[in-house]
Amino acid sequence: MRQATVYIDSSALQYNLNRVKQLAPHSKIVSMVKANAYGHGIKDCLAALDRTDAFGVACLEEAIEIRQLGYTQPITLIEGVFSEDEMTHVIQYQLECMVHHAQQVEWLIAHKNAYNALGLKVWVKLNSGMNRLGFKITEIIAVIQRLKAEGFSCVLAMHFANADADHPLNEQQIDQFLQVKQACEPIMASCCNSAAIFKYPELHFDFVRPGIMLYGATPFADKNVHTLDLKPVMTFSAEIIALNHIQQGEHVGYGSSFTATKNMKIAIVSVGYGDGYPRAYLKPNFVAINQKLVPVVGRVSMDMLAIDVTDIEAEIGTRVELWGKHRLVDDVADANGTIGYELLCRLTQRPSRRKNP
Repeated sequence: MRQATVYIDSSALQYNLNRVKQLAPHSKIVSMVKANAYGHGIKDCLAALDRTDAFGVACLEEAIEIRQLGYTQPITLIEGVFSEDEMTHVIQYQLECMVHHAQQVEWLIAHKNAYNALGLKVWVKLNSGMNRLGFKITEIIAVIQRLKAEGFSCVLAMHFANADADHPLNEQQIDQFLQVKQACEPIMASCCNSAAIFKYPELHFDFVRPGIMLYGATPFADKNVHTLDLKPVMTFSAEIIALNHIQQGEHVGYGSSFTATKNMKIAIVSVGYGDGYPRAYLKPNFVAINQKLVPVVGRVSMDMLAIDVTDIEAEIGTRVELWGKHRLVDDVADANGTIGYELLCRLTQRPSRRKNP
């Protein structure tokens, strides 16, 4: 059997959830599990996150899957409903809606009796400068006042565009959020994603919304998970399936883009971009064997890649860590010119999935 395997460490996920609790002890935790729990597999991750206060998802289908698996915690649709027809399912499955445009407000009010009878909160999105979703500061106060008058319990919500960096927009976003919060008191509030949980403890308020930190990847370009005291949840691995001894001047892979500068031992690993491993990288890239970093050489193929094992013990069947505890997914992403989120989310269903032994 081809050994391209994704292992999920449930204890690491629980550790990271507890890390959020340490950082934001007075806030409820809305664990973001959208996109199949950031590519980790929703079923196994929900089991490890069963002590979270709530879940956050991007769409109705993701929320229904959580309910069908038997979880009763509040679930927030962070993009709200996409049509009024979905409100029937919102009521049936007891889901909480984000509202970010006028039509969603009208759809919600049309179903206010059933919604409010279930004790569901409405999350009202402020567009404070990211310009993705939300009401501008000039309109959101009136929206919140109207929802309150209709009997809804509201949460003021915002999303940082640059919580992972020192950017002047951060202060603008914070100022706008605090202005609206003050004008709408009493109101619950939530604005902290993973990066902001670390960076802005004074803004934790009623709910924090951790995402990438739960999965043991970093929200910061200049801090790795070890610095943040997080544990990688996913280990992506494969095995060596062939060994080639090549001479100086010989080439490896498609396009003959790698040329040996000396006599080398090259191992072929049973994984490629068909599994979700990135094909192109901008910087030198590595895998790990027995905790030692080993260079990737030549172009990554659909089903295989080549590594330089000239100076290490390696044989057919040797396990290779593509990312995990020793080769961090964020470092692979950096070499690929992207972020860890993308690599985790774009894994295909081809690798087998297992819990850590």
